[in-house]
Amino acid sequence: MPENLTRRGLLAAGGALGLTTLLAACGDEEGGMGGTDKGAANSPAAGPWSFTDDRGEKLELKAAPTGIVAFVGTAAALHDYGVRVKGVFGPTKTKDGKADVQAGDLDVDKVEILGNVWGEFNIEKYAALAPEVLITGMYDKGALWYVPDESKGKIFKLAPTIALMVARSSMPAVLQRHAELAESLGADLKAAKAVEAKARFEKAAGELRSAAKSNPGIKVLVASGSADLLYVSTPEPSADLRYFKELGVEFVIPDKVDDAGWFEGLSWENADKYPADVILLDNRTGTLQPAQLGEKPTWEKLPAVKAGQVVARVTEPIFSYAKCAPILEDLAKAIRDAKKVS
Repeated sequence: MPENLTRRGLLAAGGALGLTTLLAACGDEEGGMGGTDKGAANSPAAGPWSFTDDRGEKLELKAAPTGIVAFVGTAAALHDYGVRVKGVFGPTKTKDGKADVQAGDLDVDKVEILGNVWGEFNIEKYAALAPEVLITGMYDKGALWYVPDESKGKIFKLAPTIALMVARSSMPAVLQRHAELAESLGADLKAAKAVEAKARFEKAAGELRSAAKSNPGIKVLVASGSADLLYVSTPEPSADLRYFKELGVEFVIPDKVDDAGWFEGLSWENADKYPADVILLDNRTGTLQPAQLGEKPTWEKLPAVKAGQVVARVTEPIFSYAKCAPILEDLAKAIRDAKKVS
C-alpha cells in the first residue's frame, strides 16, 4: 500500500506513509553466531544445503548458511523457530529506541541494523557481516521487500537472496513456507514449542470461524490513517485478510481501489463513505494511531469508533504460528463481542 499509492508505498508506511533475534543471547559481543538462546541453538544437518524460494530460484550451498541477514519481520519469524541471523533491515527500533512492532521478540539492542526506514540499507555494514544469504519477503513477485531498488545491484553482488511471498496467498500457505525455510536452517518443527504454536494457531482459526458464524452481519473495515487520507484496504491481496475472509469474516470492500488492487484512499471529509461495525486499524509505526486520529472530527464520528469497536491490525504479520495465533484470537474476540452499529 504505499509509494505512489502502491502497496510498496503504503506498506512502507510503517516507514514512509504520508508514506535478529538476531543474536538474542549470543555470546559474541561483535554479533557472531555463538552462545545460546534459552537453550541449545538449532543445528542444520551437515553437508550440502539447498532451498527453492518463491521466485522458483534454487540456492545451493556447501552447508546451511549461518551468516544470515534478513528483513526484520522475517528475522523475527525465524527467531521464533530458534534460527538466528547476523543483521536486519526494516523497521527495527522506534524513535525512542524501543523495539518496533515488526521486530517481534528480537533483541533489538544486539542486532546489527542495516537500515531502519524505507530506502535505507547500509551496504558497508552489510559487507562487513560477510553475509551468506539475504532473506526477505515479496508483496509482488520479484520485488524484494525493503531492498532499495537504487542499490539492489550492489547488495545482490555480496550474497545470494531468498524471497518468500507474503501476499497474494492465504496466511496458512505463507506460514508453511516460513516454517519450511526455518526447518532447512535447523529448526526442529517437532519440538514442543513449535508443535504447541501450530496447534494454538489452528485452534484460533476455529475460534474465528465460530465467532464469524455466531455473530453474522458484522462488517469489518480495514483502515490505515495518514495525515491527509484514510486508506481502506480490500482483503484479497493480503495473506491475513484473505484468510480471515475464508474463515467467514465479512469485510467492507472498497469500490475504487488503486491500480495495484490494494486499497482506496479517502479524504478525511469522506471517511464515513463505508458503514462498518468494526475497524481493523493499521498498527505500524508511521501510521496514525487512535490518539492521533482523535484529532480528526470525522474519525470520532464513525459508528465503530463511537462504539469502541476499533481493533489493532498487525498489517505486516510476523509469519510464525506463535505470532499469528494471537492475531486470530484477538479478531475472534472482537467479532464475537461486536454490536451491529452500521
